[in-house]
This record gives sequence, C-alpha cells and structure tokens, in this order.
Amino acid sequence: MSYPDLQSFLAALERDGDLARISAPVDPHLEVTGIVQRVVREQGPALLFEHPTRGRLPLAINVFGTQRRMAKALGVESLDEIGERIGELLKPELPRGLSGFKDALGKAAQLRNVPPRRVKTAPCHEVVARGDDIDLVGLLPGIKAWPDDGGVFLNLGLTHTKHPVTGARNLGMYRLQLQDERTVSLHWQIHKDSTSHAAEAERRGERLPVAIAFGCPPAVTYSASAPLPPEIDEYLFAGFVGQERIEMVDCVSVPLQVPAAAQVVLEGWVEPGQRLPEGPFGDHTGFYTPVEPFPFVKVDVVTMRSDAIYQSIIVGRPPQEDGPIGKATERIFLPLIRTIIPEIVDYDLPEAGVFHNCVIVSIEKRYPKQAQKVMNAVWGAGLLSLSKLVVVVDADCDVHDYAEVAWRAFGNVDYAHDALHTIGPVDHLDHGAYEQFYGGKLGIDATRKLPGEGYRRGWPTECVLDASTQELVDRRWKEYFRR
Repeated sequence: MSYPDLQSFLAALERDGDLARISAPVDPHLEVTGIVQRVVREQGPALLFEHPTRGRLPLAINVFGTQRRMAKALGVESLDEIGERIGELLKPELPRGLSGFKDALGKAAQLRNVPPRRVKTAPCHEVVARGDDIDLVGLLPGIKAWPDDGGVFLNLGLTHTKHPVTGARNLGMYRLQLQDERTVSLHWQIHKDSTSHAAEAERRGERLPVAIAFGCPPAVTYSASAPLPPEIDEYLFAGFVGQERIEMVDCVSVPLQVPAAAQVVLEGWVEPGQRLPEGPFGDHTGFYTPVEPFPFVKVDVVTMRSDAIYQSIIVGRPPQEDGPIGKATERIFLPLIRTIIPEIVDYDLPEAGVFHNCVIVSIEKRYPKQAQKVMNAVWGAGLLSLSKLVVVVDADCDVHDYAEVAWRAFGNVDYAHDALHTIGPVDHLDHGAYEQFYGGKLGIDATRKLPGEGYRRGWPTECVLDASTQELVDRRWKEYFRR
C-alpha cells in the first residue's frame, strides 16, 4: 500500500535514514535552491526545513528525489510493478488503447477498493481562515528558486477544477505564482485539461471554482502529474496506483472536493477575462520562460491541518527532483504505450531531454520502414505528441544504456535515408521552436536495415566474443583475483 498522508511517508523515510531535518533557519529566497541542488546531485535524502525564514510552516522538499524514494512513495519496490498491474488489466478481451485503459480501470474499480471515498470531516479542515484573515505570504514558505524569477512560486500545488457543462473534474499540477497575500496566478498551458475548463467557463461568462491542495498523499501527488486522458479520473487512478481508496472532502466555499489528508488547501474563483502577468520563471527546461498573461485565483478560504507541512519542489536544468517523477510515468505507462504501438519492446525518456523532448524506442522490426511507422505513432500518442526527437533501435539494444543507443544512432544511420523530418505540436515552454506551440521534429531510424528498405550491401555482423570464451575469461579473471 502507499501512504495515506505526507506525515506517514516522511516518518517512513526518517526510519530508513532517508530524511534530513534542518533545524537552522534557511531562506527560501535562493538559499533553499542552493542546498537542494547539492543534495539532488548526490542522490541525497529528503529534506525537512523546520524553520524557514519566510512562512510559518515547515518546508518538505526533495521528497521524490530518487527513484527508490519515488517507488516507496507509491508503495512498491520497483516502479515497473505498477506498469505490470496495468498490463494485467489490459487483457485481450478489453478494447486496446486509452479507451481500453478506461474500461480496465472500471473493471479494477469493481474488483478492488480503488474509487475515491467521500468523508464528512477531514484533517485539512482543522484550521480555517477566510477573507482578510488570509496571508499566504506569511503562511507558506514559497520559494524564489532562481535570481531572475518574477517572484515567489508555489510549486507542487494540485489544482482542482471541473468542466462547467459536464461536471467532469480534473486534477493537474501547474506552476503557481504568488502575486500577493490572496492572489495566485495559474500557469495553465495550452495542452492542459484545466485550460479547456477555464475556456468553457469564460465562453459562458461564468467564473470557475478552483481548489489548490498542497502536501497530498504521495499517490495523489503523482497522479496529478500523470499524462492521463481527460476521461480518466485522477483519483480513480491514484486509488489504483496506491491500492487504497482516496478519502475526499467537500471544500468549504467552492463546489469541489479535495483530499481529506491534504496539508493546505486554497479555495477561490477565476473570474472570466481577467489576467495578470506571470513569470519569468526558471523552469525544468533550464531556462527562464518569459512573462505571459495568465488567469489567477482570488483566494477566499484557506483550510489546513493543525500540524501542516508545506511540500514544494525546485525545477530547473536536470537533474532535479522532478526526474524520478518523470521516470515513474515512463515505467508505469509502458504497457499502455504497447497497446497503442504493439511492436515496442521498451522505451526511455531521457531526463536530459526533460522527458518530452526525446523518446528512445526499441522495436521488434519485421518489415521495411517499420521504424518510421513507429515514429509517427509516437507523435500521435497523447502527450508523446510533444516529443521532438524519436530514436528507434532494435530490440537487442538496451534503451536505458545511452552509450549503447548513441553507438547505434551514430553508426547505424545514413541520414539521407534514415531521418524523418516533420512538423507538429511542441511543449508550451519550448524555447527552441521558432513559433510557439509548434515546431520541427526528427525521427532517427537506428535499426538494422533490410534489403526491402533499399539497403543492398548486406548488413554486417557485429563483432562480439563467443559465449565459451566469455565463460573462460570470467573463470580465469576470478582465479586471478583470488590469489
């Protein structure tokens, strides 16, 4: 099982010696970034700053900063375990693809206690502040991570909205700029579901209710970042991931529900047509994103636990804490990708490519130009559509061994024949594209070439030692070192 709240997870990390408490005062203005950068690069522990110099709450950070901690947060030894459970659901009798996953989750909901459960009372309602009593600047140790950031940002907040017509809810993870004591900007990118909710409300001239929860149960926090299609409820998915129902409670002032175990919840409304400048912000690309107008929420109510801890994250040039979160998505969603593109053996989303710029795919190649077919399929698969570079290798290549992949991509390619160039959507934050939201894409076929692909020379045989020689050397090697 995963952990019911942030406190229980931090306690488990502390028992493992994987949590460091910092009692000395530390400034969320740049100083926290400097400390976290060093700890992340050394694969160090989660951090709990007990006395930040801004805000009244302790600050937990680097909580998901290693793949081992990320797996522990979701209650598994290996992230692949969750992917394997998804694979078990996606049996041949179910429809393939994302619609099949929705049906599979419905099937799981009938077999396990995974749907969210509504409760009437909740820890997150132990303290309530309203109106002019709200002071987010004084309460939250929000971080200014980089020198040219436009201000303090409240990262790792889970934003709840619902569609004004259908009532379908969405849980998303968006960056949040603290504008003043009661105002928070919402960086709703063009490809995100909350953007469509806000657009529909604005078209109807209606305000949109918003609730932002910080420090939720780990399975919920992860699910907010997962690239789920709109028809799949994030809380159903969180229950499946954690194998335990998520308790939800009605908000105090808006018609939404939030996790009962959340640390802090901000409730308010987005008014139609109103915008504020947001940014600049040092983002996960490693560069500052420019100032743009975005909607904002005026916070009317703040609810919180009496023992609340503020959880945040720092993003920037990899490696960062969001790396293991991205790797969790890579491993968990592999079975889904295989239902859409069945010839895929494995794939890797390099952290250096901030997970959406590059996809390395291995395939069981059976016919000419199959690699190009796979490239186009990747560019048509959910948020993988934002990928700019797709490298396709044969099944015997370990996609996680970047030296092996580079050897194939550098040596097995004739760029006059094996490169596919196209144009398509790119991430909102992509500064490399000449136009915002779309740009060039490249596919590289690093597989062995077939005669049917126009390769007439006869593909060469790779030079490797035979198994008997390897065994002999292994035995002699051990004998040598036993002397």
